[in-house]
Amino acid sequence: MGLAGEAHGRLAVRVVTKTLSIIEGASELVVVQRKELVELFGFETRNKYAIESNGVPLAFAAEQGKSGLDLLARYFVGHWRTFEIHFFDTARNLVFRAVHPFRFFFQRLEVTAADGRPIGAIQQRFAILSKRFDVLDRNGSELLRVSSALWRPWTFVFERNGNEVARIEKKWSGVLMEAFTDADRFRISMRPELELEERILLLAAAVFVDLQYFEAKAS
Repeated sequence: MGLAGEAHGRLAVRVVTKTLSIIEGASELVVVQRKELVELFGFETRNKYAIESNGVPLAFAAEQGKSGLDLLARYFVGHWRTFEIHFFDTARNLVFRAVHPFRFFFQRLEVTAADGRPIGAIQQRFAILSKRFDVLDRNGSELLRVSSALWRPWTFVFERNGNEVARIEKKWSGVLMEAFTDADRFRISMRPELELEERILLLAAAVFVDLQYFEAKAS
C-alpha cells in the first residue's frame, strides 16, 4: 500500500509538472467561465473555469464550498464575500489556490502553491475613471502594475517599468451567453520573459478580473 501510494504521488507530481511547464512556455492562454443551465434563470452557482492552451484543456478552476451559507453569500454579498478558488490540472491534481478575504474596498486575491507556499497576490488600488490593481510577489513587492482605461473597459494591460509584458482581454462570448448569463471568456497574452510564478499570478488575475468587474454584483 505504501509503495502504491508513493507511485501515485510521483505520477501526480509529473502531471502537475507537465501542466506547469505548458503554462511556463505558453505565449497565450484562454480562461473560459463555465455556466450551468440554472444560471439562465438568474440563479448564481459556484464559479467554474476551464483554462485552455491552443484550444486544448490544460487546467480547471472552481470555487470551493457547497453549503447554504455559501449560496446566500454569493447571492447577497457578491464579489465582496470570502471565497477560495482551486486550480486543478486535467487529472484533478491541485496546482495552486487563490483566497479572497472579505472586504468592501480594495479587493485582494492571495495566491499559494498546492503545498501552501505563498506565490503572491492581486491587490486592487484606488483609481479614477479606470480600473487598477497590482500584481505583488510573495513579499508584497510590486511585480506588475495593471490598468484598464475608461475607453478600453475589456482590456487590462500589465506593465513593468512602463513596458507592457502581458495583457488580459475579455472576449465576446456570443449573443445568447452575453444576454442571459454573465459567462465570460478571457485571453491572456504573455511575453516570454515572464517567470512561472508571474504566469500563475496572471491566471489568478484573470479570475480576479471576472469576479471583480464582470460578475453580477450583490443585490
